[in-house]
Amino acid sequence: MVKCTNKGCGKEFDEEANSGDACSFHSGGPIFHEGLKSWGCCNDVNKPVLDFDDFMKIPGCTKGRHSSQAPKQSAPQTSTISTQPTASQPKVKPITTTSENGVETFKNEQLLMISQLSLNPTPSATPPPPVEDEDDVDVGVSPGAKCLRQGCGTEFLSQKESRIEGGEHSVCTYHPLPPIFHEGSKGYMCCKRRVLDFDDFLKIEGCKTGKHVFVKKALVGTSGKGFGEFVKCRIDHYQTPDKVHVSVYAKKADKDKSKIIFAPDEIHLDLSLPQSKRFMQTLTLYDSINPDSSSFTFFGTKVDLLLDKASATSWPFLEKPSEATIANLPPGYGLTFGVGGRTGATTPVFDLDNKVKAEPK
Repeated sequence: MVKCTNKGCGKEFDEEANSGDACSFHSGGPIFHEGLKSWGCCNDVNKPVLDFDDFMKIPGCTKGRHSSQAPKQSAPQTSTISTQPTASQPKVKPITTTSENGVETFKNEQLLMISQLSLNPTPSATPPPPVEDEDDVDVGVSPGAKCLRQGCGTEFLSQKESRIEGGEHSVCTYHPLPPIFHEGSKGYMCCKRRVLDFDDFLKIEGCKTGKHVFVKKALVGTSGKGFGEFVKCRIDHYQTPDKVHVSVYAKKADKDKSKIIFAPDEIHLDLSLPQSKRFMQTLTLYDSINPDSSSFTFFGTKVDLLLDKASATSWPFLEKPSEATIANLPPGYGLTFGVGGRTGATTPVFDLDNKVKAEPK
């Protein structure tokens, strides 16, 4: 059996049974723009999504034969126009990146490197390791179900082969931290390898071994009573000179059963979700806020937090970074400031110390 290399397929196939419509794949390339992910060949049919796992589940829009040939790669064509900054001003680069044959596109995005990464030289406490999902071995799984860990995707064969320690296919090689996409560079936060091509990104081998997760196990609280399943929610943010706008994508969170507590340097999130699911996380903020003047609003698909900065300075991160996070950032990483009013606007916002206006063409 050979594994299909068509984008969005990845199934194993027998050449003798490879008919003209055996494969469902994407003929275009991936599009990553302001956190949204879609395929260039069907983004008018399949709406862009925020979560990377949801992006990988977008069904192929083109029928054809399976292929074992290496995908063709075309280098992106980039045009860059730079204004002439003064000696005290950072460089502003309006960048539009396009490519041939639908390969990765960044649309009308201004990358404003307005602050250099600054770290407190005082050693910080080592952050606790991320809570990883566990497999509920008591729940039956149908053959063919895939491991839910990032970078694995191994198919379930049987309880003995896939779940019991020592089984022929029981070892999972995966990525414990989420992917990171920055100016075309792709990789995972847990390891240092970075690639440009999306197909090469899918081939990055996991950096940790453990047990497969075919069914996420519900966590239990210290009281012994079941809390239901703890889940992860995507968190996005951008900033203006005096505010930090944070969106927690917790769909249908119950505002009456949820708790959000603001502290000068932390935010405590405890969100109650449908089907007894729960999202809990404490954000240790990069800088201080005014808790009394910060607020939150519940929506159908997310919870928005509006953080009132204690001082009008730029935040390179939402949370205070660990040394491991800094080591895995792409070279030259700096803060891209948010925009006023909404994500996707084209008017940049600068902090009070770095107020710069690009010269007209």
